[in-house]
Amino acid sequence: MIIKRINRERVPAYLMAAAAVALAAALILHPSEAFDAAVKGLEVWWNVVFPALLPFFIGSEILMGLGVVHYLGVLLEPLMRPAFNVPGVGSFVIAMGLASGFLVGGNISTQMRRKKLITKVEAERLISFTNTSDPLFMCGAVALGMLGRPDLGGTIVAVHYLSALTTGLYLRHYGRNQPNTPETRERGHMLSRAATALYEARKKDGRAFGQLMGDAIRNSVNSLLLIGGTIILFSVLIRILTATGVAGAISAVAYKIMFGPLGMHPELMPAVINGFFEIDLGCLAASQVSDAVPLIQKIMATSGIIAWSGLSVFAQIAAITSDTDIQMKPFVIGRVIHAFFAVLYTWLFMGPLAPVMSRTMPVFSRLYQADGMTVLQRLGYMSRLFMLLAVGLCLLGVLLNIYKGIKIAVFRR
Repeated sequence: MIIKRINRERVPAYLMAAAAVALAAALILHPSEAFDAAVKGLEVWWNVVFPALLPFFIGSEILMGLGVVHYLGVLLEPLMRPAFNVPGVGSFVIAMGLASGFLVGGNISTQMRRKKLITKVEAERLISFTNTSDPLFMCGAVALGMLGRPDLGGTIVAVHYLSALTTGLYLRHYGRNQPNTPETRERGHMLSRAATALYEARKKDGRAFGQLMGDAIRNSVNSLLLIGGTIILFSVLIRILTATGVAGAISAVAYKIMFGPLGMHPELMPAVINGFFEIDLGCLAASQVSDAVPLIQKIMATSGIIAWSGLSVFAQIAAITSDTDIQMKPFVIGRVIHAFFAVLYTWLFMGPLAPVMSRTMPVFSRLYQADGMTVLQRLGYMSRLFMLLAVGLCLLGVLLNIYKGIKIAVFRR
């Protein structure tokens, strides 16, 4: 029995070693494909990811050092705790994540955990539903650039964010028996308490602004270097799996066991397999299927792929959180739940609720030209969206505090 138990414990180590050897052999047999994939991954990181994320990584760390996040935390505590079971500072993660796209929510949650602003379980809850795509990617790159259907951009965006918030509401029960950050119960006016929290946080940080900015730049660049290496690695891995025929074999088995019985069109399987590893490749493959595939199935697959986000993003989040006690299991569970609700809401919006959606989605018409935006234009748009979300959340927090005060006063009478 002991020998069998030990052997079972060694299996993961053996499998990882075998996979590494197989990958090395594939790289030797397909050097040109590996090189081209590495160059493509490097171009994506340098031309898109690095300039798009660096300002938000730096800005988020500076705002935390200046105490702005603590200010928002006091204002938003009445909203965030009942809804998502996270402290008020989680509102900053939500606003930045929704506005800026993948990795920003995970990076800020990790920074907050390092600074002890949130507990381990609260960080895991936040990362599970704030690591979302940005609206410019969904409306510009996917709806307009890949699908050629800008009218569907609003539906894809609405589905993605609604399913993300549903995931957050569902995962509020995760780790319910583990300790949370103590709720703020100080007396006094809400704005006064928020200002005090900002001052105390700035005093506790104590770094001069020049040092704070330097630390923010250094930490942000280090995080993006980890992300860049992960992007290149997965770009090569996906190309090797395709060149060796492994991706095709996985596609056939997955369709026969799971997706076929669910009624999915077989032409969508390559998109699902590509999307399992990398979001852009999956969305592109879904857009290139023939007209024989029903449009609703094509959009359901696209929405599910965007919500899942791909193993490449998984690895990038793992790299960001590697020096903390944050576990990846809740994040993976959150991706599964997010993808499930994204597929479900797509079916509802393009099926039973299609007449309603056709009248409400034109509000996203300004995003239809997002695919032609320069990096600076994208940064400007995402910054404005973050400010809009942050102000909206603050107003909602103020209204909840006022309602709470009125309710208590009426009760005392």
